[in-house]
Amino acid sequence: MTKINKKRVEEFIRVDHAGERGAIKIYEGQLLALNTLVKDENLKKTIEEMKVHEKEHCQFFENEIKKRNIKPTKFLPLWDLLGVGLGFGSTLLGKKAAMLCTASVEEVIDEHYLNQINQLDKSEKDLKKKITKFRQDEIDHKDIAYDEGATKKGPYLLLDKIIKTGSRIAINISEKI
Repeated sequence: MTKINKKRVEEFIRVDHAGERGAIKIYEGQLLALNTLVKDENLKKTIEEMKVHEKEHCQFFENEIKKRNIKPTKFLPLWDLLGVGLGFGSTLLGKKAAMLCTASVEEVIDEHYLNQINQLDKSEKDLKKKITKFRQDEIDHKDIAYDEGATKKGPYLLLDKIIKTGSRIAINISEKI
């Protein structure tokens, strides 16, 4: 197996940092809706618990960015706004939409992290181990979302496609810029 090049690893870290920060912002938007307009204490507790994992993931990538002197994506301010908006808006649509938001994003991240895991070699064994752990956390979040009512039936299918397309676009941009 050829050694993964440094530039590719930097892209992984840049995009993963942006993605984990984006997840936090989505949850912040959902919590904003739940603390102001939508009252659902059980959903609020579920989202707060998942947000703890995202903070752990984000902190790891934040440290990697500093340690390796990698420039974060220039789009962080835009992703922050879009993440909060997506979280807030999906929660206003109801619990099924809020949970579908989590499920849709996590399905894209599962695929994204698996792709990275398959590319990382022994020279990046610690990074690979962390991404593997984080991927499992994201799969767990997806499962929680479906247990809590996420669905792709009816109009929710369109919402799923919109969220997944947006997530994939953000990944492609954040890797490079």
